[in-house]
Amino acid sequence: MRVTKAQAERNRAHIVATASRLFRERGYDGVGVAELMAAAGFTHGGFYKHFRSKAGLMAEASASGLSQTAARAEGVDPAEFVESYVSREHRDGRSDGCTIAALSGDAARQPVDIKTEFAAGIENLLTALQAPSETQGDADQRAARTMVIDMLAHSVGAIMLSRACPDGSPLADEILDVCRKEILASLAHSNSNSNSNSDRQAARSPEA
Repeated sequence: MRVTKAQAERNRAHIVATASRLFRERGYDGVGVAELMAAAGFTHGGFYKHFRSKAGLMAEASASGLSQTAARAEGVDPAEFVESYVSREHRDGRSDGCTIAALSGDAARQPVDIKTEFAAGIENLLTALQAPSETQGDADQRAARTMVIDMLAHSVGAIMLSRACPDGSPLADEILDVCRKEILASLAHSNSNSNSNSDRQAARSPEA
């Protein structure tokens, strides 16, 4: 039976979504095309009707997962993001979690196409986490971006280190607990300094 264009697009999207989950769970080299297609409910031969190569699917699946991560972070308070991100639930939920934490190590060894997708995805996540403000000057915006980069790097590192430990290891939880506490303390300190600077600027203002 002939597949309509709309159905073919839905099939392709389903394959990409399935690949995104499996790659996050097992890594790019941990799942082959035949197994991936079977998980999506299709035959191995149908793969090349949608993609030129596994590398092409890897890039598309990465972009999809990275986009989902940024969308979930949109409008979320940084402290709330850290509480959810640096958690045992996220650590254990690899297939449904952040693509950056799950695949950054793999992406570092991949061709430039995949690295480009990761760079774009990380940039989108930073933008989602940095609340826009029309009142911020250039210096304040740079400071806010620095804070978000620091927060994200520490959060991703905490998940990656914890996952490198056995699931039942006390160290796996200790890493999460210590990092979450320190990241939140750093955020609170940064916010306190930001508020103090705003108060001083207001005090110097002629209209104050």
